[in-house]
Amino acid sequence: MPRPFVAYLRVYEPLSALDAPLADQVRKALEAGPLSRADAGPRERELWLRSQLARPPRLLPGERSDGSVAPDAPFDVMTLSPAEVPGEVGPGPLVCPLDLRARSAAALVGFLATSTPVLRESALSVPPEAIRSRASAVMAELTRGAVHVISTTWTVPLPWFTLVDPDARRIVLAPRDDPERQVSWRAAMPDARRRVARAHKVVSRSLGDEGPAKVLSDTARWLDHFAADAAVELDYGGLVQLMDDKELLEDTSAQDVNAIVDALETGDAEEVALRYEQLRDFWGELARRERHG
Repeated sequence: MPRPFVAYLRVYEPLSALDAPLADQVRKALEAGPLSRADAGPRERELWLRSQLARPPRLLPGERSDGSVAPDAPFDVMTLSPAEVPGEVGPGPLVCPLDLRARSAAALVGFLATSTPVLRESALSVPPEAIRSRASAVMAELTRGAVHVISTTWTVPLPWFTLVDPDARRIVLAPRDDPERQVSWRAAMPDARRRVARAHKVVSRSLGDEGPAKVLSDTARWLDHFAADAAVELDYGGLVQLMDDKELLEDTSAQDVNAIVDALETGDAEEVALRYEQLRDFWGELARRERHG
């Protein structure tokens, strides 16, 4: 079975930056063994399916049927060495709790906002008001008020590329079904914050406060929830299964997005149009694959 076609933006913090009881949960998870990046997507899919196949079904992974947290609820953590991140981060280990229950709650709220009434009625057995109330309660449990991971299916929001240095790309070419196949970037939190702040200033001045500027603003606010000595990772995740080696090697998305910001700042409309066309061609092909399976 292929990995989920999901891309990720993750924050890894020093263990010392976490508040109790989250720090205690993370320590216990580390003793049991952290989750590898290759196993993260399949693990989340397994836990979600398990919650939906339970009788009665659970609204969120890790819950009892009454909505309370199950005593054996899974708690998964990924780790990263400071040596694997450009810039000053740490001390290590850097940890990224996957916050699956809270992320699932946020995803359900997003589903309510974007789905049709017919789809909502067929997919959910819980009234929308109850889902929103439950989601608010679950999010309030987060000590920092934000999840450490945000994700998207079938694509990468282009503004995310402004957080990273294009030259810091990590690429591993392996067979498409090999979980070691990957494309990712890592950045120290101060660098990511500086990059997104600059991009937001340029984009909002040139294009207005909606669209890409709104994504940049939301991303900047999300980053502000975390420690200054944390690391940020942009990971194509399971999307690498959709591209052959040539496509991965020739992908210039990070270069193109950062070049667009530079061109907007200098007023070079021709460069903006050229780079945007390259991005549209590359990511439009993935969008067509989603529509046509």
